[in-house]
Amino acid sequence: MVKFSERLIELRLEKNMSRINLANLLNVNPRTICYWELGQRECNLEQLANIAKLFNVTTDYLLGLENI
Repeated sequence: MVKFSERLIELRLEKNMSRINLANLLNVNPRTICYWELGQRECNLEQLANIAKLFNVTTDYLLGLENI
């Protein structure tokens, strides 16, 4: 199953977005984005919803439960 971290990297790169840009949009520290992408930390439900909305995908897609 595809992990959240892989989907986050994939979506961010598709939008040509840096970790800093994404962090600014989500109001988090850029280091937090790095932790998420490395699978070292998990985001909370509110951040998961914000990421899904930002990239126009479902939370299930982000979690690897469905494909586009």
